[in-house]
Amino acid sequence: MSDARWPVSRGKIRLGAGIAVLPAKNCLSIKLFFLIVLVIPLPTGRTRMGKLPGFRKGRAGHDAKYFAKRRLHWGRAFLLSAPMKQPWDIPAAISLYNIDRWGSGYFTINDRGNIQVNPTRAAASIDLMEVIDEAKQRGLTFPIVLRFQDLLRDRVETINKAFATAMQEANYRNDYRGVFPIKVNQLREVVEEIVDAGAPYHFGIEAGSKPELIAALAIHRDPESLIICNGYKDKLFIENALLGRKLGKKVILVVEKIEELAEILRVSREVGVEPMIGIRVRLSAKGSGKWATSGGENAKFGVSTAELVAASELLKAEGLAHTLKLVHFHVGSQVPDIGTIKRAVREAARFYAKLSKLGHELGYLDVGGGLGVDYDGSRTAFDSSTNYSLHEYARDIVWNIMEICDSEKVAHPAIVSESGRAIVAHHSILVVEAFGAIEKDKAPMQLESKEEDPKQVAEILELQRNLTQQNRMESLHDAQQLKEQAQSMFDLGLLGLEGKAKIETVYWQIAKKVVDFCAGMKYIPDEVKELEVSLGDQYVCNFSVFQSLLDHWALGQLFPVMPIHRLGEYPERQGTLVDITCDSDGKVSKFIDLQDVKDTLSLHKLKPGEHYYLGFFLMGAYQDIMGDLHNLFGRVNEAHVFLDEDEESGWYIEETIEGSTIGEVLSMTQWDQNELARHMKSQVDAAIKGDRLKPNEAMKLLANYERALKGYTYLQFNGNGAGK
Repeated sequence: MSDARWPVSRGKIRLGAGIAVLPAKNCLSIKLFFLIVLVIPLPTGRTRMGKLPGFRKGRAGHDAKYFAKRRLHWGRAFLLSAPMKQPWDIPAAISLYNIDRWGSGYFTINDRGNIQVNPTRAAASIDLMEVIDEAKQRGLTFPIVLRFQDLLRDRVETINKAFATAMQEANYRNDYRGVFPIKVNQLREVVEEIVDAGAPYHFGIEAGSKPELIAALAIHRDPESLIICNGYKDKLFIENALLGRKLGKKVILVVEKIEELAEILRVSREVGVEPMIGIRVRLSAKGSGKWATSGGENAKFGVSTAELVAASELLKAEGLAHTLKLVHFHVGSQVPDIGTIKRAVREAARFYAKLSKLGHELGYLDVGGGLGVDYDGSRTAFDSSTNYSLHEYARDIVWNIMEICDSEKVAHPAIVSESGRAIVAHHSILVVEAFGAIEKDKAPMQLESKEEDPKQVAEILELQRNLTQQNRMESLHDAQQLKEQAQSMFDLGLLGLEGKAKIETVYWQIAKKVVDFCAGMKYIPDEVKELEVSLGDQYVCNFSVFQSLLDHWALGQLFPVMPIHRLGEYPERQGTLVDITCDSDGKVSKFIDLQDVKDTLSLHKLKPGEHYYLGFFLMGAYQDIMGDLHNLFGRVNEAHVFLDEDEESGWYIEETIEGSTIGEVLSMTQWDQNELARHMKSQVDAAIKGDRLKPNEAMKLLANYERALKGYTYLQFNGNGAGK
């Protein structure tokens, strides 16, 4: 039988002190798998499973308890497998990082081993490393956010076209009127791009606060598109919304609690304009995922059925029943399960139909947010994924609303959605530089046994020399025992620092070798899996989790993370990422995976004198605006990238926005820059008078201090502390 059909053509089995080699020609051929059953007389009592190759504790078919229950006291079955190093190429990198699934056609890896961005999912593409080089030439340092504005436009067009297609297929008799919820990303450049891209579709804006409304009123120009006003409101909020009505805008005030309705009617009489009113209903349908509590009967916003009836009667009593134009609901953000959306839509459509029959001239059904992003590419109902596509989402909403309205003999409403996350997530990438790695198996000293060393040093070095594929688990267990002995001796003052350092370093090197031996095996022992996590390096990255990745820290939200270059090289290291804040929570130690959540990320070994860049993808929703100033690390640098066929590269950086300076973040916490400089100058003057500093040296130090106030809050390794 050829090796191609039989990867393990020879099996090596430990029998006492010898090795039995079974030639391939003597093995029984089975198409799918094979088992070699050893009948070994075992003494009663505890069995040393570590000495038997291939044994995997805890796996059905290999656990001693499993066999004991079947009264198999004289044998064990083993699936022989050997680590097989897979060839590495670009397709292997694409598969490892799963980029073609979570990338949704916008991201892949090119032949140069760099991340390639396809902003419109067409022929035009951008090499991410070329953008990095251009940004560096413009004086920007890391961390940096790259925004691909054409990708943002493509997302707006894709969502509008998905609903248009669904409506056409179903013969739906009304239109789609989407709105962008500004809270998802309030940055002016982002909102302006969305409004411009959405103009052909009459795509509107949602505002949930007075500042957001003020911005929306100014940027909104299309009389056919909507401004949806959600959130709690005061008189000033209502007055400005009604200002929009006087300007001919379709501004809909959504009632969140019954008391708001009376206030809206009172202020509208004062202003002298009829309002357009919406009402948020509190559904019994519950959400799913991390934001499940946003919906359901205990939701923060919305009115109950009884309050809805009361609101209808109040409007009729005021002669304003016709001003109720919209029914709204929100089942939660990032809903992973399409079943949740279907149930909520059907219930809300029933509310819409019943209200219409009460005599209200409704025209819009707002399905709120919830359209999720498949962050891990698994296409499942996991919190960081979705088990549905955009087109399935649109078809299910259209069909369920249509079915309910047809059954109630009510005209089809215009469908409104507030799908902010799905619009902006993909367009933004955070690029950070890893400038150091903490490696447990790295030997910063000469590892050899000296006369003054305790015997444990010689013993563990001997273990390392004799480590083989066959004795890997036994050697690991012996090394663990020696490491524990060394710790006990150190605690009692019987072991010096050098001896302890040697034993620990060699232990981790043995552990790394054992993990390598198990690589590629069909089944890996749990203790080896745990060891692989413990062995993971810590890559020190120049950024703040609290400023740039707040949802990961606060909610455990997963984002795709991977190197943006060197992807033609095999990533031989496993590691986690730590930031530069003085906080133990400033780390990323959970990563996306198709089947589960990984504890480490495949990374390349850092090369002295060379930069190593990592990208955090799908970062455009919420992260830009929700970051905090922990350790006073401020906003990061930005570059906005556009496609342009007239450019030689096919793209250009239209705008760069510098991140926060040290002086700016200090001002946010009530420190005055001029006052700080004056205090330092007085101390420097005193040092000169006291002969502690010479005048020339003092002036240089003072200039450095003042220059630092104008510098970037993050670390800089280009020797120019004031540059960005």
